[in-house]
Amino acid sequence: MTKRVLLMKPGVTSSRAVLGDYEVWFQRACGEVSLHPVELYAGEVPPSVSTFDGVIMTGSPLSVTQPTEWMERAGDFMLDAAERGKPVLGVCFGHQLLAWRHGARIAKNPLGRELGTVHVELTPAGRRSPLFEGFPHRFEVQATHEDLVLVGGGLEVLASNTACGVQAFARGPRTFGVQFHPEMDATSIRYCIESKDTRPEDRARAVARESSWGARLLRRFLEL
Repeated sequence: MTKRVLLMKPGVTSSRAVLGDYEVWFQRACGEVSLHPVELYAGEVPPSVSTFDGVIMTGSPLSVTQPTEWMERAGDFMLDAAERGKPVLGVCFGHQLLAWRHGARIAKNPLGRELGTVHVELTPAGRRSPLFEGFPHRFEVQATHEDLVLVGGGLEVLASNTACGVQAFARGPRTFGVQFHPEMDATSIRYCIESKDTRPEDRARAVARESSWGARLLRRFLEL
């Protein structure tokens, strides 16, 4: 039976005219699932979570450091979904919003933007987590973000690297956040690197390589 996943969108991709929007990327990475996108930033209200098998919140060009009422409501919706026993995953902005609603602080990364194909490492908790079952200790994923989560809010850190201390977290058995973008591939991250809005110094140190670990993580999440 095909799983139904609520895809909460707090923004759109800068490359949607060329590469499609978040639902295109997640559909490709997740495989055989039925995605129901909801445009939160445009005022759409998510339907009852009871009809879905899981909830994912995507990234966004917006920042949790400048919260709005709809962001608060969306974060609370994810908390409620988790209380109802649904698996919940926040990605990049979604990761930060979920952590924030649990009481963690969100801040600009003092090291600047993390961009491109990067390595992350599992913590001891990450190596035990069902989300990362079968993963190596160190693996590559795609990343583009300026904000980060600071430890707090009862979060269990699952993965980190030198650029960002909370690359993945768990809050309970089926609630997760990942700072990196498991839905992105080398083409989409290359577009970000080559964008006219990317600072030359960020572009100079960024690389784009294919990696299957992001898609594997999403498919693993959908098995939980």
